[in-house]
This record gives sequence, C-alpha cells and structure tokens, in this order.
Amino acid sequence: QIQLAESGGGLVQAGGSLRLSCEFDGLKVSPVGWFRQAPGKEREFVASISWDSKRIAYADSVKGRFAISRDNANKIVRLQSDSLKLEDTAVYYCAASTRTYTPTSQIDEYTYWGVGTQVTVSS
Repeated sequence: QIQLAESGGGLVQAGGSLRLSCEFDGLKVSPVGWFRQAPGKEREFVASISWDSKRIAYADSVKGRFAISRDNANKIVRLQSDSLKLEDTAVYYCAASTRTYTPTSQIDEYTYWGVGTQVTVSS
C-alpha cells in the first residue's frame, strides 16, 4: 500500500526558509511531486523528481528558490524552500504517480496524495 506523509510546514517571515519533507512507503519506481493550493485557488504544480533523481522539474514561480531532493534508502523526498514570498503561502502536498516514470507537472498523473502541510509566509 502506498502512503505519503508531509511535514515541515509552519509560519515563516518573507525571505526565510523552510524544508518540507515527504515520507513515503510502498513506492517502487514512482516519481514524486510537490503541489500547493492557496485559499480560493486551484492546486498547482511546484516540483517533481524521478525515482533515480536524474530528472527534476520546477514551476517557473519557484525556480532558483526551491530545490527538490530524494533519498530512497530513507524513503523521503524533501523540498528546500528559500527566499519565501507571501505568495508561497499555501497547503503543500506531495504526491506519487504510478502512471509514469517521468516527473510531470500534470496533476492528473498523480494517483496517491498526502494530506498536506500548511506553509504561511508573513510580511
């Protein structure tokens, strides 16, 4: 059974950093993605990483500020979030795809989801 659980969210001032973690279980060769959803907005892609970490993709809005990494031995995917902005405030979700080996920004390709962790950036 595939399970994912996010942690590491919290309240941070603009310009600060947070490291989000996604602990997973039951995955074999699945890519893992991070998505976020702000109040009143649709869920949007943030970053994704392949099983072997050789392929990574980022949303334009976070390029150069966020970094995704993966440690399969410890069953964890991390999202290092630096230079946080007010507009980064959202619930952050990790998700795994069993439909493709390639990291994708397409939300419909992800079949398993965690429950999310809140990130709030204050001024």
